[in-house]
Amino acid sequence: MPEGHTLLRLANELDAAFAGGAVRVSSPQGRFAADAAALDGARLIAAESFGKHLFVEFAGERFVHVHLGLIGKFDLYPGLPPAVTTGAVRLRLANDATYADLRGATQCDLVGAQKRAAVIAKLGADPLKPDDAAWERMWSRISRSSRPIGDLLMDQGIAAGVGNVYRAEILFRHKVHPLRPGKSLRRSQFQGLWADLVVLMEYGVQTGRIDTVRPEHTPEAMGRPPRKDDHGGEVYVYRRTGQECLVCGGRVRTEILVGRNLFWCPRCQPVFRSRAVG
Repeated sequence: MPEGHTLLRLANELDAAFAGGAVRVSSPQGRFAADAAALDGARLIAAESFGKHLFVEFAGERFVHVHLGLIGKFDLYPGLPPAVTTGAVRLRLANDATYADLRGATQCDLVGAQKRAAVIAKLGADPLKPDDAAWERMWSRISRSSRPIGDLLMDQGIAAGVGNVYRAEILFRHKVHPLRPGKSLRRSQFQGLWADLVVLMEYGVQTGRIDTVRPEHTPEAMGRPPRKDDHGGEVYVYRRTGQECLVCGGRVRTEILVGRNLFWCPRCQPVFRSRAVG
């Protein structure tokens, strides 16, 4: 599933291509046809992301709410749309220079300002919108929870926009076992993890890929082949089950937690053992 940096890049691209002008809106697939007809020819105000949610605003406080889900794509192309559309295009935006096709999304709805606000209100702290108050609310929930930190970081009501890749990588970088209870983390420890997550995700917005390895662990520095994966980027543990840890040489492990794969290094991320005496 695309993570928060992908949605912010997409919002920026849509803004650059369409914001401020009238846009042709259609639904070649037909599933969004009525709402597309209502928006056709309207001025596109702006596109904005919140976590893994995208809102495309049109004049009159109308918003197209998109969630890409696991396989959704919203791709931009130069020029005019083709005469014949291939594939199931739920939504198409177009002007004389660019068109954008939405395929495979789990959600594409026309909503008003109230519904938009309600969706955003349910989201947790977004590392791509760093805010001290939001971070404090996030820490308040994590510091009181017995749930594993690996589960908490994937809860969009706590950490908006964080997905499986950033979850695995940020915990590795801070030597935190993914099954460690949230409330066992120290405030300073979590604050450092959060600050690092902000930097990594902002870098992802700039590059369009997830790179989490430090300079000394890049392919060039280590003399190893670059990683080959459809997600791109150099990582420590994500999808590296059974491979050597780039730091200690141990074997990366995996386990399922709440329906998603965890990835970690048992040596670099030892099991947490409380020092509390019963």
